[in-house]
Amino acid sequence: MPEPVQTIAEPNRLSTNSTAQTLMRRLQAARHRTLMLASDLNGEQLLGSRLAIVNPPLWEIAHVAWFQEHWCLRYRGPDDLAPSLVKDADGLYNSAIAAHDTRWDLPLLPFDAVMHYLARVLESVLERLEREPENHVLRYFSELAACHEEMHCEAFTYTRQTLGYAPPRIAIYASAGGGAWPGDVPVAGGEFLLGAHPGEGFVFDNEKWAHRVQLPAFSIARAAVTNSEFAAFVDDAGYQRREWWRNAGWEWRNSTGADAPVYWVKQEGEWLQRVYNQLAPLSRHAAVIHINWYEADAWCRWAGRRLPSEAEWEQAASATSADRACTGGKRTYPWGEDAPDAAHANLFGVCNATADVSAFGAGDSAWGCRQMLGNVWEWTADWFDSYPGFVRDPYREYSVPWFGNHKVLRGGCFATGASLLRNTWRNFYTPDRRDVFAGFRVCAA
Repeated sequence: MPEPVQTIAEPNRLSTNSTAQTLMRRLQAARHRTLMLASDLNGEQLLGSRLAIVNPPLWEIAHVAWFQEHWCLRYRGPDDLAPSLVKDADGLYNSAIAAHDTRWDLPLLPFDAVMHYLARVLESVLERLEREPENHVLRYFSELAACHEEMHCEAFTYTRQTLGYAPPRIAIYASAGGGAWPGDVPVAGGEFLLGAHPGEGFVFDNEKWAHRVQLPAFSIARAAVTNSEFAAFVDDAGYQRREWWRNAGWEWRNSTGADAPVYWVKQEGEWLQRVYNQLAPLSRHAAVIHINWYEADAWCRWAGRRLPSEAEWEQAASATSADRACTGGKRTYPWGEDAPDAAHANLFGVCNATADVSAFGAGDSAWGCRQMLGNVWEWTADWFDSYPGFVRDPYREYSVPWFGNHKVLRGGCFATGASLLRNTWRNFYTPDRRDVFAGFRVCAA
């Protein structure tokens, strides 16, 4: 493969503090997880059902290799790419070109060839990082590729759930117990800097940059809503009562016929939940999961609560212990600056199921909110949009196509890579999506 000469305008915008050695380890760890999640699939499982909410696994696995090759080995600048290892790779595996509903019909590489493609690309990227450890542009795109693969590992996980496949080989059904964690905490109002600051390392363009917002004082729940709390809404005919639903939510409910969370099944008067291809008892105090924005909003109306804004969520997660006022500094993680581990959060395989909301007390924020990273993604009230002064990063399709039509989620889930997350990280899905590992935390109305 010809060696690209990577050039880009405004290279200082491509921020990363990660060393080449750190990135090599992260890329290898992400690939190990990809193979654990995908390599046991065979036959019809490799294409799966033709659904708008998932990709054919065979396509998605190869897309991971394509993305890493595109940015780390082929990219020279806008509209300037070195050749790919795969014929017509861009037409097959570029998600901006290959329309979603066509991906089942494309002449995709067979599984063995996809595995070979993955291996060759990773080997070449690792070799480049070894040779060019000071190449800032290469390190930036290597971090982008690592983030991308980690996000797809989460997508592989919820795809297996959606399609009813066997649990991934890494899945551990035991979840952390501990019970409920009720109550709210009051959060001071004032001026708050929402978003990431320059120089803090790799961030996505939609996190740039910190800007002042004015927050009134508010109260936010110490924990996410639990299965038992949501079951009370379901058992009170919450899905049948029009008064709890916004117009769009009621239209969604009627069109789908939803009368409970998507994987809940009632047997002999008790709620069970489908977890991959098995039914399991509903854990009362675990965070409720597979809830879409409409369902979360309807529960809030029923309970006399509301979803937090993005700014409220980030303030509750990131205030420092030294100065809890809005004008104080911000933590990278709710608990401080230490990287996430199994004591702090349910992330990337600590439990591989939702934990009781009182677990992981070492991860509390300065305000006393628990599990603001990990366990379940948390819906916020806000539509996903740009921050003031927004400028696209080179991966132009990451944010802009979704502004204005997706809702923001914060905090990560049990399948999210720990290396991805920070208090400023923004996820986004359309409000009807309930296949993803999402729940919610609430504010006082």
